[in-house]
Amino acid sequence: MPNIDDNLIQVRTRIQCATEAAGRRPETVQLLAVSKTKPAAMLREAHAAGQRAFGENYLQEALEKQQQLADLDLQWHFIGPIQSNKTRAIAENFDWVHSVDREKIGQRLSQQRPCGLPPLNICVQVNLDEEQSKSGVTLDEVADVLESLAKLPNICVRGLMAIPARRSDEDAQRAAFARLAEKCTELQDRYPQLDTLSMGMSGDLEAAIAAGATIVRIGTDIFGSREKPQAI
Repeated sequence: MPNIDDNLIQVRTRIQCATEAAGRRPETVQLLAVSKTKPAAMLREAHAAGQRAFGENYLQEALEKQQQLADLDLQWHFIGPIQSNKTRAIAENFDWVHSVDREKIGQRLSQQRPCGLPPLNICVQVNLDEEQSKSGVTLDEVADVLESLAKLPNICVRGLMAIPARRSDEDAQRAAFARLAEKCTELQDRYPQLDTLSMGMSGDLEAAIAAGATIVRIGTDIFGSREKPQAI
């Protein structure tokens, strides 16, 4: 079993070193613990070690964990692909959605967000390398998608998310992330609320932070290797 407390300390140390190397403050980067396929007991252990934000890919699994952990003050992020028939439950039960990739999904999240909850924070997912196996809009499509989403009530478009193709060289990793950061900066004049770059995982968080990441999504280095996913 992984020692989650020690793992979190190590990841936070990496974030601190990376931000200092980039001339940034550690508090400018939020650690999102990617807890997909992991049992609620592990999330409870991470909470005891000070972790509050958790990212889930599989809706039904996430909803079950939310019920089991209802006594804790947690921030829930949905980071997986979104099917239209899942939007209501996502709108009702999450604080953030990182994987909006088309206007239809944004419209449904807006319509289905309960009135008693604050606006749902969303990121537009960008397919930086235009990989067929990944969701997301191209960099050239981001502006048009943002224009349609920014008009919707009950959601707040906060930024961009990407999962670049795997690169072993840190300079190449940084260059890929820099493309997303440059696009976000370009759009901030028109959309000043864009303050979020969700990018970087266990293998490339340093490069992502150097390029401007504000949320890094870390799973394996906190919880260990991924288990077989549950039904979505």
